[in-house]
Amino acid sequence: MNFLLETTTETINWSAVLDTVLSWCLDTGIKILISLLILFVSFRVINAIAKRIEKKSKNNEKLDKTLVKTLTYVGKIAAKIIVAICLVGYLGIDTSGLTALVTSLGVCAGLAVNGALSNLAGGVLIIFTRPFKVDDYVEVEGSSIAGTVEEIRIVSTKLRTPDNKVIYVPNGTLSNSNIINYSEKPTRRVDFDFGIAYESDFEKARELIYNLLASHELTLDDPAPVVRMSGHGDSAVNITARVWVNSEDYWTVKWDILEASKLMFDKNNIEIPYNKIDVNVKNS
Repeated sequence: MNFLLETTTETINWSAVLDTVLSWCLDTGIKILISLLILFVSFRVINAIAKRIEKKSKNNEKLDKTLVKTLTYVGKIAAKIIVAICLVGYLGIDTSGLTALVTSLGVCAGLAVNGALSNLAGGVLIIFTRPFKVDDYVEVEGSSIAGTVEEIRIVSTKLRTPDNKVIYVPNGTLSNSNIINYSEKPTRRVDFDFGIAYESDFEKARELIYNLLASHELTLDDPAPVVRMSGHGDSAVNITARVWVNSEDYWTVKWDILEASKLMFDKNNIEIPYNKIDVNVKNS
């Protein structure tokens, strides 16, 4: 019994264990703390540099906002990965095996997320073909997706709707869809359709509409406004009016003309027909 106790005591050398722990803390432990500190500081510096680049690009009209935002985002991620790999090497871990592991994981992930690869390819295609850029108002034809482009990322595009909602649209969808860009051209045409009763004076109505369009301060004189009869309806003469405006004034002009035309028709006794129901009662 005494022999067993002496053997156990000799086997567990607490002094040696304590020396090993202290040696690990003074060597590897300090390296880990330094690595974590460098990781924290470097990530903060990388984020600050990226924000500073984006802020300066906003004040420089010569720089392309789309490319700056996209390249800044990619550069930020790449810089963080490089810092992480360097710190792993500093801790004494073989980075060649880590690189091979990352490569293998990238291949497996690529095979598993085929849709993400199409979005990646779509993002590259959008950046180089430039169907739209940051601050453009775009719409995906045949869908309810529309908004102002805030950011073009690698796999998705960020849109802000007029009611301040945010939509993230996969770039694969955008690259394979018909995109309507409302901001690419400086001017737009506003179309109006009016209906007046057959009993009303058509020439007078056309003249009033033309003068209303031409007198608005935001409409353009070249091309000149156009007001023509566009059809004979069941209960109305259809009049189509077209006027050109600067793109940013589109909705202001449209709403102003619609409101003013109703008041103008009422003032000049031009009837706007509407559906009526005649009910005849026969007494038996």
